[in-house]
Amino acid sequence: MSAHPSGAPFDVIGIGANSVDYVYRLPAYPERDGPNAKMRISSHSLCCGGQVATALCTCAAMGLRAKYIGATGTDDNGRRVREELARHAIDMVDAVIRDVTNQFAVIMVDEHAGERIVLWDRAEGLLLRPRELPPDVLASARVVHVDDVDQEASIAAAEIARDAGRIVTSDIDRITPRTEALVRAVTIPIFAEHVPAAMTGESDFERALRRLRRLNDGLMCVTLGPRGAVALDGDAFYHEPAFTVDAIDTTGAGDVFRGAFITAILRGDAARDAMRFANAAAAISCTRLGAINGVPTYEEAAALAEGKSVGSR
Repeated sequence: MSAHPSGAPFDVIGIGANSVDYVYRLPAYPERDGPNAKMRISSHSLCCGGQVATALCTCAAMGLRAKYIGATGTDDNGRRVREELARHAIDMVDAVIRDVTNQFAVIMVDEHAGERIVLWDRAEGLLLRPRELPPDVLASARVVHVDDVDQEASIAAAEIARDAGRIVTSDIDRITPRTEALVRAVTIPIFAEHVPAAMTGESDFERALRRLRRLNDGLMCVTLGPRGAVALDGDAFYHEPAFTVDAIDTTGAGDVFRGAFITAILRGDAARDAMRFANAAAAISCTRLGAINGVPTYEEAAALAEGKSVGSR
């Protein structure tokens, strides 16, 4: 897929988290007591990930020109993340390096179901500040994608891009006093499954999204993991089911969804088609170990979205 129009240096700029993930595959979920209170690790690996970093790698793998704005550490993990993003041809000119340890996570994966538990840590010194953002660069991108890790920077970036008439997508995964401001700032809020109910008190996704219209009148989407995704597009509510695959690791699947969704929106897809394509990309990522390591190509996601089988690697 080619998506580098003249006058737009970057198709997508991401502001948010990166991580180095220590992934451990286990024969079962750990327990406090009983036979699973102690178990042997089936396998382990070191992978790069993080919400925005994984979404950008997905965009890059699908032919978009991507740029990362965020903070990395001076330790080996920080170097590892920078090398991984550079390997995916992601521009790092406006990323910052701080003299702290990089964000990392310990991820325990049930090798039978592919579901995972994530334990993470992030140094306070990795906070990205609004004054570190390049306004002219943000205003020139076709899409700006933000998460809710460094919220003030994300809100500032979203407002700059939105005011310039750009698409602004999001990864909203938690509730804080600034979550409503972030929802207002973006043009396409994409929520984790638990967020709409937590914000509205409505367990029904359609009712919850309609209540969130008070904050945002654009396309709104919710990722539902193995149940696919739902969206409110204008007054129309859609549910697009997930693809069935033999999952080995669901880490990063939601981030891959967002990267593929951005790709489809820039391709001009309608909301429902974009959701199907993004579901296909996320499903493929679940057949591979690791977040960035699980990113599919455009051709792989398009093939599954069209009903063709795609092998794991």
